[in-house]
Order: sequence, then C-alpha cells, then structure tokens
Amino acid sequence: MRYFICGFFWIGVYLSLVLFPCLILLYGAMPGGYGFWWDFSMALGFAAASMMALMFFLTARFKRAALPFGVDIIYYFHKHISLLLFLFAVAHAVILLSTETVVWEMLRPAKINRYMAAGVVSFILLALIVISSLWRKQLQIHYDNWRLLHAFLAVAAFILALVHIEGVGYYIASPAKRIIWGTIMGCWLLLLLYVRLIKPLVLLSRPYRVKKIIQEGGNAFTMVIMPEQHQGIDFQPGQFVWLSMYHSPLSMKEHPFSISSTPEQKGELHFTIKALGDFTRRIKDATAGEPVYIDGPYGAFSIDRHPSELGYVFIAGGVGIAPIRSMLGTLANRRDGRSHILFFAGSTLEKLIFYEELHAMQDVLDFKIVCLLEQPPLDWQGETGFLSSYYNIKNAKRGVRRGFRDRSRHPPRRRAGLRTHNY
Repeated sequence: MRYFICGFFWIGVYLSLVLFPCLILLYGAMPGGYGFWWDFSMALGFAAASMMALMFFLTARFKRAALPFGVDIIYYFHKHISLLLFLFAVAHAVILLSTETVVWEMLRPAKINRYMAAGVVSFILLALIVISSLWRKQLQIHYDNWRLLHAFLAVAAFILALVHIEGVGYYIASPAKRIIWGTIMGCWLLLLLYVRLIKPLVLLSRPYRVKKIIQEGGNAFTMVIMPEQHQGIDFQPGQFVWLSMYHSPLSMKEHPFSISSTPEQKGELHFTIKALGDFTRRIKDATAGEPVYIDGPYGAFSIDRHPSELGYVFIAGGVGIAPIRSMLGTLANRRDGRSHILFFAGSTLEKLIFYEELHAMQDVLDFKIVCLLEQPPLDWQGETGFLSSYYNIKNAKRGVRRGFRDRSRHPPRRRAGLRTHNY
C-alpha cells in the first residue's frame, strides 16, 4: 500500500510539473489571439517544452521517485512519453503551417529570424533523437556512442526550444510571466546541471575498489568490490546498480548489473556478470585495486517489497540467477521459515551458475530447486527441455504453501517444459 500511494503521488507530481508552466500562461491578461487553432497549437508547443524539460527529471534516477515503480518502468515510460512529446511538437508545427500563411513567410530563408530558426533546428533534433532511439541497432550505432549522442541532442533541442519560446514571446509578453516562465526553465537547467555534472562528481568522490574476481560456471565471473573510505550502500536483495569501470562517471559509460551478494555481507558487493559484450568480456581481466563507481541501488524486484507473502516462486535462466541468489541468500541468513521454490533453466549442468551453493541452501531453508537442462547428462534425474509458457505450475504454488521438507530434491525425469501462465 505504501508503494501504491507513493506511486500515485509521483504521478501527480509529474502531471503537475507538465501542466503548471502551461497554466501560468493563462494567468492575467491574455494576448490578442488568432483563433482556436492558433491557441491550440501554442498550448501543444508549451506542453512539449514542459515534457522535454521533465525528460531530465525522468533520467536523473532520483531514488525516491523511482522506488514505487522501478527504474525499468521509469525508462519504459520515458521512451513512450518521448514519442507523445514528439507528436505534440509535430502537431504544433502542422497546425501552424496549415492554418497560418504568415508562418510560411517567416520560414523563408531570406526572412527567417534567429528564434524561428531555433524552433526549426530544435524540431529536427527531436526527430533525430526519435529515429536514433527507435532504430539504433538497424543504424548500427554503438550503445555508448548513442548515449552520448542522445544526451547532446536532448540538451541542444531543449535549449533551442527555450530560445524559440522566448523569441516568439506569445503568452509570455508580460514581465511577470517572463519571470515565472524563466524561473521554471532555469530550474530545469539546474536539474540538467545536476544530472550531467554534480551527480557524477559525487560518485567520483565515493569510489570502490576491486577486491577479487571469482570464476563461475557458464562463462560468468563474480566481481567483488569494496568501498574506499566510505560505508558503501544499503540495498534490498534483488536490486541493481549502475556501474562505471575503466571510465569516469562523467563519461556516461555506466552499465546496469544486479547485486548478487546479500545486504548482510557488509563491506563488499558482488556482481555476477556473464562475458557477452565488449565491456563484460573485460571483467575477468580486472585487477585488484581497479576503481569502480556505483550509482544505486535501484529496482523494485525484491522480496522485501512483499514481506507478508506465504513463500516465493523464483524463475531464472543463466546469469539471471544473480539477483535471485541475493534474495535466497538473504532468506537463508534470516533463517526464513516459509517455503520457496526455484525453477532454474540452463543448457548444461556446468552452466548452471551457483548450482552447488543453491543446493546447499536447502539445508537451511524450506526450499526446492527444479533444474531444467536442455542437454542433460546421461544420469540426470531432473527436468529436461525448455522453461516454456505452457506448463501448469499450480502444484508448485500449492507446494510453496505446504512446504517441501518431505519431497525429493530431484523430481522425476520429464520431457515437458514448464508452463507458467496459470501462476
């Protein structure tokens, strides 16, 4: 309930921040209008500017604002609200061009002034942001390069939009409105300064150091880091952080990784990372003492958000076991008396990360593991096949309620996949 109420609160804050600059413009004497479509177009333009400013708020990773939703939902919202913003900007331009011939005259190369040019360039930059974001892979833009490009285009588009609004002066012609609108936009620029400069500098002042690298199964490695001259972070089991390594936090080259250790392991953090990309392949070669910078914790995927449940059903494949290891380890440390079950899928037994450690937890927890192997050994007595969406696990749900102490740790060999749609 607490997260539910907080979620509604932050949704209300977002809507208020979008609408407030627009409502301010309605205060006091109204300028002579050109009709409904002109005024509607202006409203869309101001709404787009407000939403553009709030994009920096959405990507600032404020922990309190992200807590009810999780950062993944915030970024998902950021993506889709950006498309709405762009549609507002398109509608703003199309309405003016289709209803006001004077706008065509103002856009002629011989007559265009600086603020109209600023509006045109801002619109083009917004279009480039949308295109490069939706079709980044098709355009073969490396993720790190895209992030830098995205940030530069967003800042430039926003500043040019402010120049356009200030130059046009419609609805903000009075001194009081200019002061109010200027103050609001100044606050957004300060937010931008915080996101891109102040926050990275704070992270730079709180470094971690690599303690050791542990080789795991499945071409994965666990990197253990320790805080340097500070207390580190408090986190819930299952959460993740943004990790910067080999680069300063100012470089915007951080990567999200789940914490695989437990909150009780004070003084160090574990990250279990599979060598898949350019950055992750370098983890195994990290040396002791290598500086690491952490922004977090974030995420809503945690048992601590559901403390009153009768038990938990975990589903993982490959390196996705990392946050679940954190949660199961926490339950073991707390001597949790409820019943839990883990469905763990992998291609071979050797690629099931933490396989032995997870089985050892059964001595402490009322906990059952169901492993599914795509390529099982000849003497394998567990499940085989794929973790699919067609197997009914109501029995697993009932098992969580009743407990697993009296059950075999290895269920009969089966060929059917696990169907999870009924749980």
